[in-house]
Amino acid sequence: MSLRNRPMAALAAAALIAPFAAHAQPARFPPPPQHDGAHDFDFLLGDWKAHVKRLPDRLVGSTAWIEYDGVSRHHPVLGSSANFEEFEVDSPKAPPGSLAHIKAQTLRLYNPDTRQWSIYGLDVDKGMLGLPATIGAFHDGLGEFYDYEDWKGRMVLVRYQWSHAGKDHAHMEQAFSADGGKTWEVNWICDLAREGS
Repeated sequence: MSLRNRPMAALAAAALIAPFAAHAQPARFPPPPQHDGAHDFDFLLGDWKAHVKRLPDRLVGSTAWIEYDGVSRHHPVLGSSANFEEFEVDSPKAPPGSLAHIKAQTLRLYNPDTRQWSIYGLDVDKGMLGLPATIGAFHDGLGEFYDYEDWKGRMVLVRYQWSHAGKDHAHMEQAFSADGGKTWEVNWICDLAREGS
């Protein structure tokens, strides 16, 4: 089969995994979405109260979580499917030397040809765009998004999972895998509740 005829999702997954295939078994990426997912993140638009559990020491068996509270605000971009998040949380009880304040921005872009989302972390204060994008889609109400990133000198597979219960509660988890997706360690849990709910 020519490359032109292969599904874009399969090509993206192959390109993502190929450099690391010698070191780990490839992750089992979700199949290409069959539906138009342009509105799959619409549930997230608006203002939320955010509660975060963060595991700073990752892939070492740590169970020392730090909890944060704050806000998460999601805005549509120029009437498109894209959305932009402003996120800010604090942990008054963070141990000395740990992050007590987290401020972040996220840009989510939808590609109608591949029917996939690309999620980019931004640092507007430093003028930096986080690369690579974390790419994926929603299947049966669960959003799964993947990329490979450097974590303290080793390449790990990163997974975001998004779900929601109606319009007033949403849940996101980030997990790392050091073995190509066979096992996962969750290191970031974010629960959102509508402001005023």
